Amino acid sequence: MQTPSDSPNTGRETASAGPVTVGSQHADARIAELEASVADLQRKLATAETRAQLSASKQSIIEQLSADLAAVHASASWRITAPLRAGVNVVRRAVHSIRSLSAHLRARGGLVTALRHIYAIWRKEGVQGIRRRANRILARNTFEDSPEVYARWIEQYDTIDEGKRVALRTAVAELAHRPLISIVVPTYNSDITLLNEMIESVRAQIYPHWELCIADDASTIDAVRTALADHASRDARIKVVLRDRNGHIAEASNSALACASGEYVALLDHDDVLPEHALYMVAKAINEHPSARLFYSDEDKLTPEGQRITPYFKSDWNPELFLTQNLFSHLGVYETALIREVGGFRKGFEGSQDHDLAMRCIEKAGHDAVHHIPHILYHWRIVPGSTAASGAEKPYALTAGIRAVEAHLQRIGVKATVSQAASDIGLIRVRYAMPTPAPLVSIVIPTRDGVELLRQCVESIFDRSTYPNFEIVIVDNGSVKPETLAYFDSLRMRPNVRVLRDDRPFNFSALNNVAVNQSHGEYVCLLNNDIEVITPGWLEEMVSLAAQPGNGAIGACLWYPNDTLQHGGVMLGVGGVAGHIHARLPRGAFGYFGRAVSTQNVSAVTAACLLIRRSIYDEVHGLDEELAVAFNDVDFCIRVRNAGYRNVWTPHAELYHHESATRGTDLSPEKAQRFRQEILFMEQRWGTALFNDPAYNPNLTLDASKHAFALADEPRIGQFD
Repeated sequence: MQTPSDSPNTGRETASAGPVTVGSQHADARIAELEASVADLQRKLATAETRAQLSASKQSIIEQLSADLAAVHASASWRITAPLRAGVNVVRRAVHSIRSLSAHLRARGGLVTALRHIYAIWRKEGVQGIRRRANRILARNTFEDSPEVYARWIEQYDTIDEGKRVALRTAVAELAHRPLISIVVPTYNSDITLLNEMIESVRAQIYPHWELCIADDASTIDAVRTALADHASRDARIKVVLRDRNGHIAEASNSALACASGEYVALLDHDDVLPEHALYMVAKAINEHPSARLFYSDEDKLTPEGQRITPYFKSDWNPELFLTQNLFSHLGVYETALIREVGGFRKGFEGSQDHDLAMRCIEKAGHDAVHHIPHILYHWRIVPGSTAASGAEKPYALTAGIRAVEAHLQRIGVKATVSQAASDIGLIRVRYAMPTPAPLVSIVIPTRDGVELLRQCVESIFDRSTYPNFEIVIVDNGSVKPETLAYFDSLRMRPNVRVLRDDRPFNFSALNNVAVNQSHGEYVCLLNNDIEVITPGWLEEMVSLAAQPGNGAIGACLWYPNDTLQHGGVMLGVGGVAGHIHARLPRGAFGYFGRAVSTQNVSAVTAACLLIRRSIYDEVHGLDEELAVAFNDVDFCIRVRNAGYRNVWTPHAELYHHESATRGTDLSPEKAQRFRQEILFMEQRWGTALFNDPAYNPNLTLDASKHAFALADEPRIGQFD
């Protein structure tokens, strides 16, 4: 996303302050006071900027809050406490890491159980194996609220009392269509206590139109079959099939499916539980979205002590992310006729049989038949050996998932290779085949002086890129320094570089449009002059994605020079208009449920490195020149999305983004006024669309002062909406 501090270098020098020493007396209190003031002002500013219209009174509120926030940032107290605040942040991260490890130990059954598990890893994989898993735990929790925070959120927004139960029963009676939902459960040597809890969670459903179809896969523990028979005898809605031979999960699931008579099928594991309103929410979604044939919900995990932790608030339908991880697990609900049309579960994909099923159903029904229910409707129990405890618990499931994705892509005629993602957390990577011959890519770079940055950018493209067919179009916005002009002369000697001149007042959108109009490539790559290539195959990765039918703008993974994430995609609504996903995430962390290391659909990507087919760029009329500095890329990407294309961010095209890490906030009164005008432009053009990003979730925050994917102070959706 282009902001005043992200725009191409203008040649101005920046001064860095010398070291500052400050006494420690009262420092902690002063830091807390300053941070609280900044956070409060940021929240108020974001709210005012988001909701204010052009009236003079509301405009003055924005200006006053902006001035107050700027005053705090400019104050001597804020500057001199910078080293102390950095130290406090280190301590906070350490405390968070200790809490994360402690929570993980509790979830794994306590210290003794965890030590046994660690010993088994050491014998099999050595110290490196232990280190990898510890890093995964810490990285996973980087963007995860603590169990205490989530518990308070549950109490406030996800608790059902008797009054709500009465209201829900009334709502059930008022549904125009009350379909029978068949819950399919395979069992094998189940823990009796957990099995009973699973069944009782179904019997407790407020929505009464269900049947529970259980197929026992020839359990060798007699108590399992005894318990199943007992439940079936007490509730006619419970159907039990006792298989005479063990066929594993796919065959057992098909046996349960065979006795399903419902219009829809919901998949439930034998040791997990459903909240009491789960099936009502499914039935409500069926009524409200009659063209949908597949549904999936958000989920959380259940510790051995019964505590709900680790909520996964998912995006709306996200085809690219779905290939890396199974969004339908959990809760996944399918039209029964659709499951039977595709032949049910397939043997040979055990561990990922539901992922394989979902892909085959989507091939038949189409992407528009998928609907996401943004509520926690499934509690996934953490037990030893379950992937709820760790994605590495069942390596065979990942192998099956890779084969399932390979088969899916072959069936739909997409050439690609599929493998385990390098993140080593059970994710899948798809490498799409490059078009042949390699199409011409026009790399467009606006610049003004700042020759060292520009040279680093251009030379890294030539020295490190392996893509065989590109041109570079540099648009010079009034450079005057002799060394810059000399470098332009040297570049003109290269056959695939052109330097254009445009001396108008800086307008990022106009500069790019001029250069694109004079480019010759089938694909256009907008690139800041402060970018440095890391991944040699960055263009191959981006072009192969842009070449896929239906894809629009492709964004890259941009790192600050200190190896923290600068751009992991753009999220609408954060801070009022938009913000970068996983900003400042350290390299090696995988973010919110792997989304920092997964190719995925997003609403927008930054124009600091954006690749798109030239035909689409022209179709949406390029960047809007009314947005000279900020949000032009966000506006562009929303228009691309509204034209029917899917924007994609990939972690596999990595580049450094230099200048934005060092320039900091540089908002003169004139720039601040322009920035506010561009915010108002975006609000007027896009309205509530800015607060309903389909790649995000209404239960997660838009507060820029919090980390991405933090729980919202107040969800933007009602408990039963």
